Amino acid sequence: MPLALLALAVGAFGIGTTEFVMMGLLPDIADDLHISIPAAGHLVSAYALGVVIGAPLLAAATARMPRRTVLIALMALFVVGNALSALAPGDGSLLAARFLSGLPHGAFFGVGAVVATTTVPPERKARSVSLMFLGLTVANIAGVPAATLMGQHFGWRATFLGVSAIGLAAMASLALLVPHDRAHARSGGLRGELAALKSLPVWLALGTTVAGFGALFAAYSYVTPMLTDSAGFAGADVTLLLALFGVGATVGNLLGGRLADHSLRGTLFGGLTSLAAVLVLFPVLMRAGWSAALAVTLLGMAAFVAGSPLQLMVMEKASAAPSLASSANQAAFNLANAGGAWIGGLALAAGFGVTSPALAGAALAVLGVGVASVAYAVDRRRQAPSTGRGARLVASRKPERSSALHHDASGGVGSAGPHAPAR
Repeated sequence: MPLALLALAVGAFGIGTTEFVMMGLLPDIADDLHISIPAAGHLVSAYALGVVIGAPLLAAATARMPRRTVLIALMALFVVGNALSALAPGDGSLLAARFLSGLPHGAFFGVGAVVATTTVPPERKARSVSLMFLGLTVANIAGVPAATLMGQHFGWRATFLGVSAIGLAAMASLALLVPHDRAHARSGGLRGELAALKSLPVWLALGTTVAGFGALFAAYSYVTPMLTDSAGFAGADVTLLLALFGVGATVGNLLGGRLADHSLRGTLFGGLTSLAAVLVLFPVLMRAGWSAALAVTLLGMAAFVAGSPLQLMVMEKASAAPSLASSANQAAFNLANAGGAWIGGLALAAGFGVTSPALAGAALAVLGVGVASVAYAVDRRRQAPSTGRGARLVASRKPERSSALHHDASGGVGSAGPHAPAR
């Protein structure tokens, strides 16, 4: 594994920890700042809003900068945001600090994915992206539980100071391990990056991300009441079960990266179809403890099998200027988070049962397969005319080239004859 991927994974670990630890710290923050838990929940939304806004804007604003410099600067902003969160005197300032912390999230993963693919041979691109995202999935297994435990014993402010320290370690790793990339400074810049967003295949890939990961969050946002009310687990057991989700996500991420290097689109379709199947089975699997634990693990695995293929597909569709499109995919991921949770909540509020958000998620996964199918059809249609023109051009050249070679053999044209058709 190139050491640059290790540096990217360290940054991803810090970002994943600060994104998801807030859920476990909400009661402590609400109690300390004397606000309600729903009001504290706005801190989660503020971070997500920062991701959605910051991903395209920061990627576009740094389009002419070397990517190594961009990654270090984004991680510096991440450190500042988390340090300000630790020092925030009230809920308003903490809200602003969480928004600031979210700004570099999408751009870091977007630019980082581009850097990751440049450190490996073409046949290992998807695997390189999955290794960077490994930091994000491992954060759910180790980072979030450890940070939550730290917050419960030393106060929630200590958690954000700890995350800032991870960010400093990531900055040092990026500076030492990521190679310089002067060629990027001569890229098409902001205009070239924005031009990538005019592509229909790019938007279809982004739409697949919103629908596919919306399916995940429709169910995952309400997995705690499913585990307690349907499967019969105690509330204290939920943390361990959520760690199983992280294990499944890690396995799925690594598996998806390996499979996508052999068949990008096949892995994407397989992941989304598997996700739909797992979600359809959720109401049945949630009837017993062992099967509920299996369901949570399979949910993480199926969803993250599709993660690396989606990221790589967006980058390939915007191959001339991939940074902005890759970052926009992270914004799409967070839109999926908010939209999926909202749709799952609608099913729950309608009285369809505690496991109904999973069925709503299954419908979104099917929609994701549909959008991916449209994208495939568009690609086939765009390739067909060019293939046809290429075939006709080759066919039209063959007689001319043959004639020229024949003329040369008779002594009339000489060596220039065979090259005439190429001109």
